[in-house]
Amino acid sequence: MKFVHRLAYYGLGLFFGIVILIFFLGGKKTSCDYSPNARVLKNIKIKERHFTSNSMNFFETNNIDTSIVSLILKDGDVDFNKSNTEAKPCKIYFVSGETGRNTLVIEIENCDSIATIKKAYIKKDE
Repeated sequence: MKFVHRLAYYGLGLFFGIVILIFFLGGKKTSCDYSPNARVLKNIKIKERHFTSNSMNFFETNNIDTSIVSLILKDGDVDFNKSNTEAKPCKIYFVSGETGRNTLVIEIENCDSIATIKKAYIKKDE
């Protein structure tokens, strides 16, 4: 079989394979969250969120909408050096994200079914 024929068969099979993948995976919300940062953020995002009075005072004092937490959980960074991933019964994570000109850091207590925003503060430039 000539090389051109083999290349045509390969191309045809590749085309049909891609079409089948698009057909089966097109309507589903599939994601590839393999990094530790992405897995933690996804785990927190899917849970019910509660705010402590301390965190609510911060948001009210600084005139920040609490919906910014959803944006930070979408594109933020988990600081594993500050986080306490061995805490029992709930792990503590520090997640930071850009909010305009400032970097907002939120402390989250991640339990089995609830994620509690314990504290929030604006990170000072060092």
